[in-house]
Amino acid sequence: FEDHPILHQNSEFCCWTMSFASFSRVSSRQRQQMPLLLLLLSCFPAITNGCTNILVTPGASAKSEPMLAYAADSANLMGYLYHYPSIESSSSEKTRKVYGWDSGEYLGSIPEYNGRTYNVVGNANEAGLVIGETTFGGIEKLTTPREDAIIDYGSLIYITLQRSATAREAIQTMIDLTDQYGYASEGESFSIVDSNEVWWMEVIGRGRDNPRQGFVYVAARVPDGYVASHANQARITTFPRDDPENYLYSDDVVSLAKSLGLYE
Repeated sequence: FEDHPILHQNSEFCCWTMSFASFSRVSSRQRQQMPLLLLLLSCFPAITNGCTNILVTPGASAKSEPMLAYAADSANLMGYLYHYPSIESSSSEKTRKVYGWDSGEYLGSIPEYNGRTYNVVGNANEAGLVIGETTFGGIEKLTTPREDAIIDYGSLIYITLQRSATAREAIQTMIDLTDQYGYASEGESFSIVDSNEVWWMEVIGRGRDNPRQGFVYVAARVPDGYVASHANQARITTFPRDDPENYLYSDDVVSLAKSLGLYE
């Protein structure tokens, strides 16, 4: 995997996670064993320190179907199964209250979606879109949100699932929501999977004093036939800026890093 521009190995990963830490091509025998392996890996909270996502592309699956395994190592979430039924709204005057997923704190209100939303159960919607995450934090300059930021990472997941049908639509929805209403969380890695594509999106806020709302991001499509994993560690490093079919990024991702002295 060293030839792939997106990932590097990290010694802080748990040993069982490291075998999935790259875009690894999967053999036919491994495809047969994948469902059992995903189940086993999600059942060892004693050796984890946070969330873990394992992403499987259709070409790496015995049934040619994508999969996402999402383990959230939090006792506060035990037993929760979120449900957001489909609703139809024709009024732009209706609003929805947004509460922090971790804190329960009221963050603000945004206009309700004008049209029909998708039925959402857990982290999946009726269109077959699934979104997971792991938190990587980041430097203090970027992890402290603006005071008027409304959308935290958990709200972002579920509002996006209500409003998007595909992975690419979800990426754009997440960008639009945070650009307009602000991003109120730390750095996050999002797994975004539909029936055809598997995407990995890493985001971090622009900082409290930045006049521009939202986050900077890089999103990469996991090549078909590969699996990938992330566990509370930012993993996207270098990436091409001339391949929009496979890599998407904010227009200021480089300039912001330069302005903070993080990149030359």
